[in-house]
Amino acid sequence: MNGKEAEDAMSSTALSPPPPPLEWKFSQVFGERTAGEEVQEVDIISAIEFDKSGDHLATGDRGGRVVLFERTDVRDHARRRELEMLDNPISRHPEFRYKTEFQSHEPEFDYLKSLEIEEKINKIRWCQTTNGGLFLLSTNDKTIKYWRVQEKKVKRISEMNLSSAQDAGDGSFASSSASNPAAYLPNGGCSGGAYSSFSNDFTFPPGGFPSLRLPKVVTSQETSIVARCRRIFAHAHDYHINSISTNSDGETFISADDLRINLWNLDISNQSFNIVDVKPANMEDLTEVITSAEFHPVHCNTLAYSSSRGSIRLIDLRQSALCDNHSQLFHEPETPGSKSFFTEIIASISDIKFAKDGRHILSRDYMTLKLWDVSMNSGPVATFQVHEYLRPKLCDLYENDSIFDKFECCLSGDGSRVATGSYSNLFRVFGCVPGITEATTLEASKNPTRRQVQNPARPARSLGGLTRVVRRGAENAGLDAANNFDFTTKLLHLAWHPTENSIACAAANSLYMYYA
Repeated sequence: MNGKEAEDAMSSTALSPPPPPLEWKFSQVFGERTAGEEVQEVDIISAIEFDKSGDHLATGDRGGRVVLFERTDVRDHARRRELEMLDNPISRHPEFRYKTEFQSHEPEFDYLKSLEIEEKINKIRWCQTTNGGLFLLSTNDKTIKYWRVQEKKVKRISEMNLSSAQDAGDGSFASSSASNPAAYLPNGGCSGGAYSSFSNDFTFPPGGFPSLRLPKVVTSQETSIVARCRRIFAHAHDYHINSISTNSDGETFISADDLRINLWNLDISNQSFNIVDVKPANMEDLTEVITSAEFHPVHCNTLAYSSSRGSIRLIDLRQSALCDNHSQLFHEPETPGSKSFFTEIIASISDIKFAKDGRHILSRDYMTLKLWDVSMNSGPVATFQVHEYLRPKLCDLYENDSIFDKFECCLSGDGSRVATGSYSNLFRVFGCVPGITEATTLEASKNPTRRQVQNPARPARSLGGLTRVVRRGAENAGLDAANNFDFTTKLLHLAWHPTENSIACAAANSLYMYYA
């Protein structure tokens, strides 16, 4: 392309209108509550995760169960891939159905520490699929389990050589049941023998049996889904596990608690390597704890972890066995004069996610979403206000413990949009690239646009000319919304489909799915 062609391309791009905002629609709901129905604590969803293909979805709940869903609209899989390669729009949206469920964790009691260990599933992470089986990791506060889920065919006996008439022409052993029907019992025993009522031993008749009863035909009639625990990774964390993350090498994963991050091999359950340890010699000197950890999606030697003081550290496993020193630190300096009693509490990062290409990191603290560029640690490239209008109510939120709620975040597969949850079962979707500037508020219900809240995002720094449109009256609408919030209903967990504009989110025990 010569200079003239490049100039024309740039001018045409500059003049092209921005893409319209996504129109989100309801797709499905699983476990929908009826009016007035009470939700059992054990049924509340506590983790959601799509696999890398997007064809399977896993949820975990506070009762220690893992439920799997599979996609049903991919029968014409090859045709769908062809349309994607041709950039043709696909009219149908993702549809899922219930696949299976299994009990992953049970409640335990640590007698040494006199501590109850809940069965609640904290995180679920998918592993690489091999030999037609689905592999995933699930964890509660202390124990990580490695599961394999696969379909198995159940074989049943369709014919037995029960009579001489059946076996007259094939030369197999004939049964004497036709000549002496009373000689054989229904369970295959022989009335000519004798059982000992005390030892359950069978006594063979003199001369043995005249014939054998063998199956003639064995057929596969049913297919059942079996979940089997392959390995258990335990006794490596003194504090509650808050994160697990699989590595791109397909062989290792990390688990993080408040003070340590351990590196595991999927094939070795009795040994782990401590790669990060922030525990001070004197616990009175403790100033921050680890809140979330995530492997880089491309580079198997790089991972990031966040802290309760609002910082994100990037570490390189090639530097040393114990990564005391970070390779990069991402932290936004405090605004002078803004420090208060709640500053450190609301600055704590509850979740971080890498973009699919690994170039950006999305973080969620109590008030905001922040997008960071891994090559620029001077500050976030964009900040999205999620709960800014709750700032006057921080005292009330502290008293009812809502200020400690840990909201998750997610990015779209193309990295153009981000999403996170809020109160009253609301969640927010923001555009984060030039030309995509919408800030949409949706409700986890069959009518997601029923309760729109005008709350625009204001970026802290431009990302390639990134701008936001501030709507009039937005601040007043936000204050009204703050007064109308229901803090008992909160949308903490959500996940974005890896290749399509589809979001799965949890409202109590219900799983809602939306597409655009």
